[in-house]
Amino acid sequence: MSIIQRIRDKGAWVLFGIIALALIAFILQDGVRQGGGLFTNTTVLGEVNGQTLLKASFDEKLNDLEQMAQGQGGPREELMEQLWNQEVDQLLLKEQYEKLGLMVSPKELSDLLFGPNSPLKQEFTDPATGEFRVNDARNAIAQMKRSKSAEQTRMVNTVYINPAVERILRIKYQSLLLQSSYIPKWLVEKQIADNNSIATMSYVYYPYNAIPDSAVKVSDDDIASYVKKHANEYQKLEETRNVTYVAFSAAPSSTDSANVYNELMSLKDSFATTKDAGLFLAKNSSALPFYDSYFSKSRIQQPNKDTLVRIPVGQVYGPYVDGNNYVLAKMINSKTWPDSARVRHILIAFNDPNTRQPLRNDSVASKLADSIRNAIITGADFNALCTRYSNDPGSKDKGGVYEYFPQGQMVAEFNDFSFDKPVGTKGIVKTEFGYHYIEVLGQKNPNPAYKIAYLAKPILAGTETEAAAAAAAAQFLAAAKDARKFSDEATRMKKPLQSISDIRENDYNVGTLGQSRTLVRWIYQNDAGDISEPTSIGDQVIVALINGIFPKGTMSVAEAKPLVENIVRNEKKATLIATTKFKGKNLDEIAKNIQAPVQKADTLFFSAPFIAGVGNEPAVVGAAFNKSQIGKTSSPIRGTTGVFAIQTESAGARPSMQDTESFKQSLMQLLRSSSFRSQDALRKAAKIKDNRFQFN
Repeated sequence: MSIIQRIRDKGAWVLFGIIALALIAFILQDGVRQGGGLFTNTTVLGEVNGQTLLKASFDEKLNDLEQMAQGQGGPREELMEQLWNQEVDQLLLKEQYEKLGLMVSPKELSDLLFGPNSPLKQEFTDPATGEFRVNDARNAIAQMKRSKSAEQTRMVNTVYINPAVERILRIKYQSLLLQSSYIPKWLVEKQIADNNSIATMSYVYYPYNAIPDSAVKVSDDDIASYVKKHANEYQKLEETRNVTYVAFSAAPSSTDSANVYNELMSLKDSFATTKDAGLFLAKNSSALPFYDSYFSKSRIQQPNKDTLVRIPVGQVYGPYVDGNNYVLAKMINSKTWPDSARVRHILIAFNDPNTRQPLRNDSVASKLADSIRNAIITGADFNALCTRYSNDPGSKDKGGVYEYFPQGQMVAEFNDFSFDKPVGTKGIVKTEFGYHYIEVLGQKNPNPAYKIAYLAKPILAGTETEAAAAAAAAQFLAAAKDARKFSDEATRMKKPLQSISDIRENDYNVGTLGQSRTLVRWIYQNDAGDISEPTSIGDQVIVALINGIFPKGTMSVAEAKPLVENIVRNEKKATLIATTKFKGKNLDEIAKNIQAPVQKADTLFFSAPFIAGVGNEPAVVGAAFNKSQIGKTSSPIRGTTGVFAIQTESAGARPSMQDTESFKQSLMQLLRSSSFRSQDALRKAAKIKDNRFQFN
């Protein structure tokens, strides 16, 4: 049984008995440090600075996360990555908490559980007064010390205790970081002075793009030398691999399309005569399920909807193409409906909306819904009953109200009651979620609405199409025995070589090909030059060649080249420009040699190194503030976009409009905001061993 089931069936006392056990266990310790768990296992999923992350514990938390994420569309692999990062961060922070001696006292935990921000308030708030019944919560804990359910204890720890402890510890740790921020007076004064520094200069400029790239050769040695000098900027935290592949289409052929079309044509007459459209669609495996309610024309998300709304009742239109499906559409009925409705309701759910665990059976839910209806009829307050009994987290805190919502947003039974019943109607409706006591509060804009059934069949590749793609891939593989033959055979078969780079060990997606954990595992279980067996991904069969393995650490030449090549080329161009173009003792002579005008830049700011018409040039603008160079022509300066020679005309300061204390506080705020990036620094400095690849 779930925690919530015990709450609903036997009262809130049981839950807090479980919390009592967790709290008592907590109090018996000498304070609490974050970490540890209820389960152990010798299978290690990872290590963080020597601290182990156990697979059994990880899987347990992943299952909890999946239950909470149900219906929200989060793929499992995304949840796994999210949880992994969360667990790594918690282990890193646990290490910091222990170094700093941070802990949570029993009093601190008690204050959080029973204070104004208590996570228990929902169950122990008086619906009539809104008062948190603290003593009731404390008494419940005292009465329920005898609970021995390990699963319920784990869930309460997961939902209440552990997050509370973690929240307190994080607040303490973050406070330490914030309070450690300090900016000395001299730095504030210098920053203000820099912000108010202003200069004027004349300059000549020769852009890098005036020299063709072909005129400057950048070798691999040049790249390697640059990366070595700037090694800290070109570090990788994990290994990556590259593949080259050829693809053979297994997409549906015209024959496959015709087969699906003919299948629907063979069903058209029986679809038209069936009395139960929902059952017919289910029996014939429609790709579009039957929505047994109405939509206005504006809400119909089908092509040809102008035609669909004119189908006579009982008739079938199609087949027509909708995306990757062939579709038959049958008009079931039409009527005039509002385009939006406003209701309030109380949901007596079968299952807990958060944990998906059973709350109550149909009979218990039905009787409770009847009791609520009878109570409201005899004058009970709707809002109070909603606060106490409703299991709908989306409306419970708003008196059960759903403001004006469009047709089709709710499940069919709820939708029909909201749109088909007159304003003021009250009643009980059963849906897949439970029993709803509903009151229709308002409706807007009556228009024609249509109930249409769609029999949809996906246009899929047939076995012959798939076999042909597999045979072509096998033929290619038979000839492509090594990297050279791989390329030669691709040329012979007129198949383009395609590449995917930066594949990581724990990836699920392979570049733009799509999801294939099988292929990623193969890539990391083999060596450079190895060629894969034909592998199906989406509507393609591919054969892949591993053509690059790049360990973590400093980037290789091949990896860094796309990032570095242009920088190195511009450095070489700068040397060429400075030695061959910039001839002369002053700006006029240099300008004559490079056939460019002498230009003037007024109002240069030290704090914003931008030259109008050129762009961001910090080295050049910075040089303009060298007062010793006023009236003198500089040597060539290598800038971001070209080479410059400058002559400072003036360099000084404008009157300061900044209050020193206010400016200091703004700098402190900026410094403190950077403390929230401390986790990145901890990760970079940590020794993290990731064993996930062994298990998925």
